[in-house]
Amino acid sequence: MCTDNMAGQKCPGKLECARNTFWFSWFCVVFIISTVHLPNVSAQSESRVVTVADANWTLILEGEWMLKFYAPWCPACQHIQADWEALAKESENLGISVGKVDVTQQPGLSGRFLVTTLPTIFHAKDGSFRRYMSSRTIEDIQAYVVQKKWEAVEPLPGWKSPSSVLMSGMAGLFRLSVWIRQIHTYLTDTLGIPSWGSYVIFAIITLFMGLVLGLMLVLIADCICPSRPKRNEDKPALYAKDEGSEDEVDDTVTEEKRTSDLDNESERVSGEESTEEEGGAVTEVAAGSTEEPQTEAPAEGSVRKRKPQGPNSPEGT
Repeated sequence: MCTDNMAGQKCPGKLECARNTFWFSWFCVVFIISTVHLPNVSAQSESRVVTVADANWTLILEGEWMLKFYAPWCPACQHIQADWEALAKESENLGISVGKVDVTQQPGLSGRFLVTTLPTIFHAKDGSFRRYMSSRTIEDIQAYVVQKKWEAVEPLPGWKSPSSVLMSGMAGLFRLSVWIRQIHTYLTDTLGIPSWGSYVIFAIITLFMGLVLGLMLVLIADCICPSRPKRNEDKPALYAKDEGSEDEVDDTVTEEKRTSDLDNESERVSGEESTEEEGGAVTEVAAGSTEEPQTEAPAEGSVRKRKPQGPNSPEGT
């Protein structure tokens, strides 16, 4: 047993005991902290699940993939998380890659794949996508890959493929919807604007954007199919009348009247000439008819004079 001496000096053994107690306590604290945090760190470092985002989603267009769409608040997604991690550990043996997409962080990809339920699993093989509809246990997923059951499933059509133009537009719409929701939250929560005020602002912006887009479409249509100019050759007289002055119009009317008068005069003269010709012809016909009886009368007299010259005439006797 260690006691203090008469000079008030402490026993060296007591100092050594206190030092050992301090180091032992510090070691216990470090050990407890390491046992709590190291498993999570090791699990994160050993996770082979590839996080797919808008920036690297084209990786799934090559090779064979199993892709899961999930949300952190989804209970069903949390239920299959352990099996999904186990599948990722066996990915090298299966010859596939395992990925995941957080729809709360990547709305564009959820729109590109048209995800409406959670969790949603897709199988991808060299850019050909099929939706996995079987059981979500690790055994069934492994059998789906190993036994190539995906060959019996019809792939997504070309227009519905994530790499198509239509689905790219759908991804943009999903991103726009999330962006609008964030703006609405900022207006109502941060700035204190009521909800109806936020809706009015969005309605005004929508109308303005519609007018701008309509004007752009009209300009594009005008450039592609310009309107044809009207031809002046079809109706030159009408254009001349429209463009001419009143004096020119009066002169034109006067000339037209003069022309019509000349035409009427010529018709009248020709009518008189034709009438005179018809009258001369009638006179000649009448004269001819009067001459014919005069010529016939002497002939009858000569015939009458010759009859008495016969042998039985009284003069011959």
